[in-house]
Amino acid sequence: MSATTAPPVPTETKAPRVETPLRRFISEFAESKMAVGALIVFLAIVLIAIFAPLISPQNPYDLAQLDIMDGRLEPGSKSGDGSITYWLGTDDQGRDMLSGIMYGLRISLVVGAGSAIVAALVGASLGMLAAYAGGRTDTVIMRLVDLQLSFPTILSALMILAFLGKGVMNVVIALIVVEWAYYARTVRGTALVERRREYIEAAQCLALPTRRIIFRHLLPNCMPPLIVVATIQIARAIALEATLSFLGLGVPITEPSLGLLIANGYEYMLSGKYWISFYPGIALLITIVSINLVGDHLRDVLNPRLKK
Repeated sequence: MSATTAPPVPTETKAPRVETPLRRFISEFAESKMAVGALIVFLAIVLIAIFAPLISPQNPYDLAQLDIMDGRLEPGSKSGDGSITYWLGTDDQGRDMLSGIMYGLRISLVVGAGSAIVAALVGASLGMLAAYAGGRTDTVIMRLVDLQLSFPTILSALMILAFLGKGVMNVVIALIVVEWAYYARTVRGTALVERRREYIEAAQCLALPTRRIIFRHLLPNCMPPLIVVATIQIARAIALEATLSFLGLGVPITEPSLGLLIANGYEYMLSGKYWISFYPGIALLITIVSINLVGDHLRDVLNPRLKK
């Protein structure tokens, strides 16, 4: 008798992995190790800024914790009572530079991100309105954009702060005023192309409200260049805020940002006390470079025509 063969055991077949736009974006972004490393560095900076009150050795805003006798100590020195080790030294007011940088990052990131988000909302709305409405509305909005961009950014910010005065909120307002035009011009250029697409014509034929066509159909397709511009503008806003604080027109001295920390040590650079300006400058440089690297790679990923 011949042995009967057992029927083959069915093997489980894995379902093919669905390639979603999000997965495709993540895989393309991960192709650049430099951009991924820059993103990790930036996220670490954000976490340091958020948890600064918990991890910083000192609260640089609390004048009761500052000792003028600890002023201008070299990196690695200890405080007079031996309770704190100043790993990055101290400034002329006895403020721990490491703590000052952690708290300074909070102000720089809040000012940069806050102004960029509001400026993006204002600029994107005006840019889409100009592209969709056309005619006189487009002419008026774009002439305002040209007028805004004709002035140097730092000059416009200085004039606004000279009128408003110091303060974090005033700095945010000044940055919004000088930044919205970049978003408006970028979104208008993209929206003019998208406005000729068939889906916009279909929405108009269905007599949908203009607001719905702009914000539900036109805006989502203008997001890729808007995201890239917003990323670059955040770094630009942080650098501009540091410049204004360095010139003495930014945040008040009781709330030191990175620019103000750099300004505090500028007069000591030639006397050998380099650390007062050097370490805040390095922190500012790392923050701006990391954001720019992420934004540069985002531009390549979101715009296939720019891929190398």
